[in-house]
Amino acid sequence: MSSPVVAPLDPPGLPEPAGNYTHGTSVTGATRIVFVSGQVAWGDSDGKVPEDFDTQCRLVWDHIAAVLAEGGMTTRNLAKVTIYLADRRYREANARIRAEVLGDHRPALTIIITDIYSEAWLLEIEAIAVA
Repeated sequence: MSSPVVAPLDPPGLPEPAGNYTHGTSVTGATRIVFVSGQVAWGDSDGKVPEDFDTQCRLVWDHIAAVLAEGGMTTRNLAKVTIYLADRRYREANARIRAEVLGDHRPALTIIITDIYSEAWLLEIEAIAVA
């Protein structure tokens, strides 16, 4: 069985994406889809929420990686990511950490600044992956 091809869709005439993402994603050859529910920064062992954004963000990405691994996938399988930030001031740290986690992989991406269910959570990330 061959691996699916996740290809960026960046049509001419649209502005160049300003970060590590693409305007759209085309998936061919996929046989499975994994939907990752919104992940938040609950501590793995103690259930506590870290106070700083960087720690929360890395923890959330760790949770996403764990869900993907359970489904036999990695972050390279991500086709769509939606990130909810509790405040605009986290956007640069979010972009930096996302780039560290994803490397050169560019899924479709939406970032929304909004209230999040718990005031302790500074972000929430949901995703769709294909294999």
